[in-house]
Amino acid sequence: MAVIVVDAAAFCHGPEVVDGLVDRLGVARLTDAEIFARAAERFSVAPKKLERLMYGPPSFFGTPRREKTRLLAVLRAAMAEEVAVDGWVYLGLAGHLLPPTLTHTLKVCLAAPREWRIQRAMTTGMPRRDAERAVTRDDEVRAEWTHLVSGRGPWDKDLFDVFLAMQDASVEEAVTSLAEYAARPVLRLTDTAAEAIRDFRLATQVGLALAEAGHDVDVLCRRGAVEVLIKQHTLFLERVQREIEDVSRGVDGVASVTARPGPQYREPGVAFNVDLEVPSRILLVDDEKEFVHTLSERLQTRRMTPAIAYDGEQALAMVANEEPDVIVLDLKMPGIDGIEVLRRVKRTNPRTEVIILTGHGSEAEEVLAAELGAFAYLRKPVDLDVLTDTMKAAYRKVSRARETEGE
Repeated sequence: MAVIVVDAAAFCHGPEVVDGLVDRLGVARLTDAEIFARAAERFSVAPKKLERLMYGPPSFFGTPRREKTRLLAVLRAAMAEEVAVDGWVYLGLAGHLLPPTLTHTLKVCLAAPREWRIQRAMTTGMPRRDAERAVTRDDEVRAEWTHLVSGRGPWDKDLFDVFLAMQDASVEEAVTSLAEYAARPVLRLTDTAAEAIRDFRLATQVGLALAEAGHDVDVLCRRGAVEVLIKQHTLFLERVQREIEDVSRGVDGVASVTARPGPQYREPGVAFNVDLEVPSRILLVDDEKEFVHTLSERLQTRRMTPAIAYDGEQALAMVANEEPDVIVLDLKMPGIDGIEVLRRVKRTNPRTEVIILTGHGSEAEEVLAAELGAFAYLRKPVDLDVLTDTMKAAYRKVSRARETEGE
């Protein structure tokens, strides 16, 4: 029985079509929640991170390229495990991780014109403005994901085996059509299809090992022969090739390996120096908007790109959603003040380092901040070099803690 992966635009009857296929074919249903949970169990990754990578919203602090590469490799490896099981239907975006070499998979797109989808949303009682926003957001998520995975647009017909225009088809017609497709002999799990599954699984295992080692690559595999396509330009190509080949050979099942520049490998027009001591997730918290925006702009000249919160409540909400490396925190703010923010952050996120930056603090508050775990206590106006050096020192402490814990 074929594996059917369905990518349905919002308000295009995706859940109803999948329910119909499950009932008609007597197969299992695979959900995003199951994929995220199994990936988390196998590869020690928080399900929330995988969900955010696929569906958003974007991180306040941006997702570092290396982390994004690893999360994508984890999802691809998880799908490789699932695709080895014959006969299931999936609704979501993870199907785009499956290569065209898997001949027993049927990739389906359910789509319709934007206005038709808006009208469909409004039949559920949704106001037009909300319907427009929902359709727009769905299209944005789909476009970001397909570009990340394949470099293509979300409606590119080369991504699918079957493209159904749902404005012209009922749910029953869609289910019948897809069930007939799924019964075709070409989609049976033959020996050739089984070999393609083994190749895909090995390719994802190599890809994950390389992502863990910091390499952003594409991996091809045929009968144990692995070919790694390097995507990022490097001044030390031969050394990188050797590193990639050494890591790949350490994966069980690899018979041979070659690494070479792939089609995305381009020499950059400008070379940038990367400061590895600069924290990647910085949060500035200050109710003085003009000051905090100016500080943010000045930090960007030092290759730091901070997120901003204007009060304690907003800061705590952002920290609850995603852990920053370093927080630069004002004390005197309306509502939840800086001392209370510091207390809560160190209780829930003890590895996050907090630098107090205030123009109104007292000696007693400085002592209290130190007792609560503040990394440093600075006063406004602060010299930018002093602040950035302090932030780098705080980040070194964060990095050492992560290394000790094996992250």
